Amino acid sequence: MFFWQKSKPSYERAMDWFKQNMVTGKGIIVHTKQPVPYPEVTGYFIPTLYNWGEKELARTCTKWLLSIQLPDGAFPAPDGVPYTFDTAQIMRGLCAALGDVEGAEASLRRASDWMLTQVDASGRLNTPTTELWTDIASDLIHTYALPPLAQAGKLLGVKEYEDAANFVLAHYKQREDLVPFNRLSHFHAYAMEALCEMGELELAAQGMADVEKCQRRDGSIPAYPDVDWVCSTGIAQYAIVWYTLGKKELADKAMRYLEKIQNKSGGFNGSYGKGAKYISGAEISWAVKYFLDAHLLKMRAEDKHA
Repeated sequence: MFFWQKSKPSYERAMDWFKQNMVTGKGIIVHTKQPVPYPEVTGYFIPTLYNWGEKELARTCTKWLLSIQLPDGAFPAPDGVPYTFDTAQIMRGLCAALGDVEGAEASLRRASDWMLTQVDASGRLNTPTTELWTDIASDLIHTYALPPLAQAGKLLGVKEYEDAANFVLAHYKQREDLVPFNRLSHFHAYAMEALCEMGELELAAQGMADVEKCQRRDGSIPAYPDVDWVCSTGIAQYAIVWYTLGKKELADKAMRYLEKIQNKSGGFNGSYGKGAKYISGAEISWAVKYFLDAHLLKMRAEDKHA
């Protein structure tokens, strides 16, 4: 059994992990030590599922999310409280499900309207709470909430959503701490991905120059510039950004490393290595999502070079 499982391609094993860790009729778990459905990750997993041809799973996840939307249009985190970041990630799923799942459009409009209420006069994106962020996240992750708002504007024909996304982006672009690799790789990579999605490729390339300096010979990237341990999700996200920027060799190295550390189950612990501090004792759902996204870009890049 083990030999057969190991002989499967890494991306198949990753998708198997998703299927084995989805709460029936709802969504993907937070992690293996907190096996409750996670709205945020379920939301941004939906485009991944569509991209990999798993339409029924995508529809099931979308319908569950529609059922838990709050009256004001926001979506709850596992603690039942709405977060702006989480709502935006669910909007990624709603954008992907438009035209395929009944109710997705109305839900997306309500979520987008709620997002507008979180934009303050300076362009900063607010959130009702930051309780689950602990001390390792900052509001710089809100850059990753902007692409789905902009996408909703394009798909729904509501210029106000696009304008709001660009207004907030202008605020974060002024921040000197946005681009440097100065925080957990996973959260830094959110900003790098967001910049790519918003067309700010030069800024993303500046941040990735920092990351390139830290990439080791085996393809790994430290979770912070000054530690030995690694964050699995951050490496997968950096691979995505490198493929997007045309840095195939760096991305391929990162992917080879991820395939080397992938667990027998097909999943990934939050972090690996001596002193690992980011959910090192459990397999996290979001690492699998970004690994699958990166693998799709890897295959496309290989097709281009063939």
